[in-house]
Amino acid sequence: MKNTFMKPIKRRHKKFIRFIIPMVMTSLLCIASPVFAHISVIPGSVENSQIPRNPSPNPSPHAGRGIVQGGEGSFLEQQARTHYTANQFAEAATLFEKAAQAYKAVGDPIRQALSLSNLSLCYQQLGQWNDASKAIANSLSLLEATIPTTPEKSLALAQVLDIQGGLLLARGQAEAALKSWQRAAALYTQQGKPERALISQIKQAQALQNLGLYRRAIALLDSALKLPQRSTANAQQLQTLLNAVPSSPETATALRTLGDSLRVTGNFTQARLVLERSLAIANKLQLPDIITLAQLSLGNTARAQLSFDKTADAQMNSKAAESALKFYQQAASAVSPSLRVQAQVNQLSLLVDTNQQSAAQTLLPQVQQQIEALPPSRTAIEARVNLAQSMMRMGSQTGETSALREAAQLLAKAVQQAKDLGDSHTLAYALGTLGSVYEKTQQWTEAEKLTEQALQLAQQTNAADSAYLWQWQLGRVLKAQGKNTGAIAAYKEAIATIKSLRTDLAAASPDVQFSFRDAVEPIHRQLVGLLVKSNKPDDLKTARDVVEALQLVELDNFFREACLNGNPALIDQVDQRAAVIYPILLEDELAIITSLPPSANQTQAQPRNLRYYKTDVSSKQVENLVSPLRLDLQQPTTGNLALPQLQQLYNWLIRPAAAELAASKVETLVFVLDGALRNVPMAALHDGQKFLVEQYSIALTPGLQLLSPRSLKQEQLGALVAGLNAARPPEFSALPYVETEVNKIKSQIPSQILFNQKFTNSAFQNRVSAVSSPIVHLATHGQFGSTADDTFILTWDNKIKVNQLSSVLKTVELSRDNSLELLVLSACETAAGDTRSALGLAGVAVRSGARSTVATLWRVNDEASATLIGQFYNQLAQASKTGVSKAEALRRAQLEILRDPKFRQQPYFWAAYVLIGNWT
Repeated sequence: MKNTFMKPIKRRHKKFIRFIIPMVMTSLLCIASPVFAHISVIPGSVENSQIPRNPSPNPSPHAGRGIVQGGEGSFLEQQARTHYTANQFAEAATLFEKAAQAYKAVGDPIRQALSLSNLSLCYQQLGQWNDASKAIANSLSLLEATIPTTPEKSLALAQVLDIQGGLLLARGQAEAALKSWQRAAALYTQQGKPERALISQIKQAQALQNLGLYRRAIALLDSALKLPQRSTANAQQLQTLLNAVPSSPETATALRTLGDSLRVTGNFTQARLVLERSLAIANKLQLPDIITLAQLSLGNTARAQLSFDKTADAQMNSKAAESALKFYQQAASAVSPSLRVQAQVNQLSLLVDTNQQSAAQTLLPQVQQQIEALPPSRTAIEARVNLAQSMMRMGSQTGETSALREAAQLLAKAVQQAKDLGDSHTLAYALGTLGSVYEKTQQWTEAEKLTEQALQLAQQTNAADSAYLWQWQLGRVLKAQGKNTGAIAAYKEAIATIKSLRTDLAAASPDVQFSFRDAVEPIHRQLVGLLVKSNKPDDLKTARDVVEALQLVELDNFFREACLNGNPALIDQVDQRAAVIYPILLEDELAIITSLPPSANQTQAQPRNLRYYKTDVSSKQVENLVSPLRLDLQQPTTGNLALPQLQQLYNWLIRPAAAELAASKVETLVFVLDGALRNVPMAALHDGQKFLVEQYSIALTPGLQLLSPRSLKQEQLGALVAGLNAARPPEFSALPYVETEVNKIKSQIPSQILFNQKFTNSAFQNRVSAVSSPIVHLATHGQFGSTADDTFILTWDNKIKVNQLSSVLKTVELSRDNSLELLVLSACETAAGDTRSALGLAGVAVRSGARSTVATLWRVNDEASATLIGQFYNQLAQASKTGVSKAEALRRAQLEILRDPKFRQQPYFWAAYVLIGNWT
């Protein structure tokens, strides 16, 4: 039966502009970063340097001393401050307005301007936003008309700009707020007020956070706190740097703001250390609200790590959840009502997400009661919306529809308050979530209207960082109504918007700014699902492009920066004898798009033939097969046990297209693999009689758009070979056959060698810079992990992480004729059991700058590896005579091992080697 409980709300708010944020955006409450604001004091007076007790998004008083006495304005102003401190904002506003009139009467425009700025603060507290804007505009107008410029005027202008910045940020105008605070900081610096300048810099960082520019915020705060070496410091070094930061309310707040930005960019360890230092300073100085804010940030950091590390075991996840709850509970004892509510809303959200229903039900009434007591503000609106989302999730867990009804009522009030506030961001936030309720209750017509209005507003305000979510929601709603053409258009727009947002999305953490697994990835997959069902050539081409776009965004997310530039390569120009296979894991099917070369009766100028095949198997079924398969393949004695799974995968991935592949006479199969399939060597797929490698050369690529088509030049063949065969305790065992491997390479092609003690970080970097070999071969321990920090190769004295490796290897590219053609990593392994870790392998391949990379999915047998590598280089050395490609050279080397009785045809010995990138 169709739900109708939303109708009264629909009628009541029909005229409102609606702007939608789906639940995924706020599954973790993003605490609004408080902004310091002060009652303006008379320039030239001695200012109290203490940060206010309640540095909330709403301003707090900052009393001055040494105020000039004797005038009616001064007397009224002092009374106004007293009322403001007592939270009697209406009375304070009346007095500040009278003070401004008194200063006007005696011809004191500077003090008149300051009283008007304080009047603006009072109006902000009262939620009278238009009056607040008018008062601050009049204040600035007075100061800018005052001649000449004096120190007194400059300080007054800085204070007014500070207050203007807070007002602009509260109204959702972060970019304008940033400019105001930049001007204020410059004025404070000119007037020798470093503490006030630091406060303005903190505010700038918070504005940058609101704009999604977290890396800029980090750089700004690093500079302000004099932490230039933080980014390269280990935990102990960072702790030393942090301990040197002086203890003050300003530095405590700057550190907390820095910690929040580090969390959002995924630097959880550094975030925790920075936030712990902030908390220590706040405790030392007995700053209650700053203590609470640090506790909230530490709770958010623990929870962010819990959300990010999906591969952590149950014990680790439980520990992270307990840590987050502990900090939220501590913060919930705050004196400030708004901070107390924020802590409790976060606590409730975490209880819901960890399925602690009983505790959540107990806490819920307390949170509801305290939210109702809050005055209208952005904090109150966000708390209502986040509470509504928690209630919606609680309803989903228990199946109770009453939760949706209560959530809708909360959202209705949030909508009204947001409209009164005049802040399009909070109005969007509230209305968007209300729209998601309509979607959940399957009231499609209303959901469609809300979403279209939301999207229109987002586009009008250039809010691309949220527009892709509205486009996605519109696509879902249209799809549910069978309006597939419109749904496809909406999904395409969402992906185009994501592409335009690569830098900001890549820098954001999955739990706060966007959830890759919960939002960005499904957008791509759901669009592919719609496109392939049509089976039209144009739609299949678009689906293929969408798959490649997803690969690029996944790598951005892995590196936390938009570091890869795609330049689509025409497969026809790369290799007419190759077929490209795109297996796509959809919720209810395994879709396969195959790109075949033109047939014999087609001209070579014609586009390639795209075919769509599908297998009715869910993504979960594929993952359940792949996980144990990978473990079996890594054992030298259990390869035969894996044959049934390898044959099953062949039936799913290859058999539907086998006949056409054979007829097309392709020689190479290029796979653009998806999800868990990245952990399986395609060479080992088995048709019941043969392994796939016995029929075709095989290569992998994250996408043709990351491909640089070019063959290895024989006349320049040479290698820089670095190897490590000694054990490096405690983690890394000896690799006894590495020396044999190195000698075999040296016997095949000209080589420069760095071995054992000579293979240090600095020696490797210096040698790479000095030589021009097109091949770099690294025979050492290494790992491709689920994050960039977990992806490294081992040297004699240290580890080289993937980002460092990228920087070092790119020095090889001295000219167009001297690029890194081939990178070989022969003793590395991809972390098992984690679908993200294979991105580390792909990431090394594309970030290194190498046109091709050969690496291993698991730690292979030393003897087999040395033999295989020797055969591989033997084939490359003869390529000028035989014309074999890099993929074919690897295939022939693998066949040598496969057919060697010593290795019993076990895939463990040969299948781990994969070629990524250009295969020609």
